Amino acid sequence: MKQHPGIEQEHETEWVKIDLHIHTLDDPRDHLDYTAHQLLARARDLGLGALAITLHDTVFDRPEVFADAAAMGILLIPAAEMRLEGADVVVLNVQSDEVENLRTFADLRQLRARRGDSLFCFAPHPFFLLGASIGNRLLQEMDCFDAIEICHFHKGWFDLNRRARRVAADYGKPLLATSDAHRLHAFGAHYTSVPRPRVLTVEEVLRALREGPHRLTSPSSSWRDLLSVFYFVFVKHPLRKRLGRGRSHRCPA
Repeated sequence: MKQHPGIEQEHETEWVKIDLHIHTLDDPRDHLDYTAHQLLARARDLGLGALAITLHDTVFDRPEVFADAAAMGILLIPAAEMRLEGADVVVLNVQSDEVENLRTFADLRQLRARRGDSLFCFAPHPFFLLGASIGNRLLQEMDCFDAIEICHFHKGWFDLNRRARRVAADYGKPLLATSDAHRLHAFGAHYTSVPRPRVLTVEEVLRALREGPHRLTSPSSSWRDLLSVFYFVFVKHPLRKRLGRGRSHRCPA
């Protein structure tokens, strides 16, 4: 199995910020307008230490981007957002050949049995109304998940993460804050922090996610943020998709 080397930290700090649910222009389903290298540059400027680019049904595996991330001191974790029986699941530390026939929760259970703790799965935006949120089925498939996501899209009384928090507490699962970024400016405000290990590796990050402690950073959306998301979801993205813009599997730097 292809391994990505750990990144030695020149300056140890107490916590490392990670975002494990991000999309880029490489995505085969969503039509976005920023490259993986633009994402890395923003992550470096904002001080994030580990990322997972979670393309839909495809593992992000461009070696030059992994190399550039390492040169910036950022750990890039191979990952994908898979649609299993109509529900989205984020799988971390997975390889392309492992997702080719990953279509059902039974398939995921078999993969988890083979990989053990070297694989990490979480339920993204589980109780949201749009997209392919897993909803109530999460309770039936809980053995497939290591964690539950706190979605960035919330404000005051409007917070569909409340049930996710209750379910996580009931089942003893950690919560993860992510950006689920589809727009570059939306990346960087929502993330999870874990104690920084001496050497930042995929294995150490997954261990920290399982064992804790964690810090979740997911500030309430502004009205501008909410309107921007609605505009992107219902106007800009459908129009871009219809016109075939912003789509490339091997985008330039």
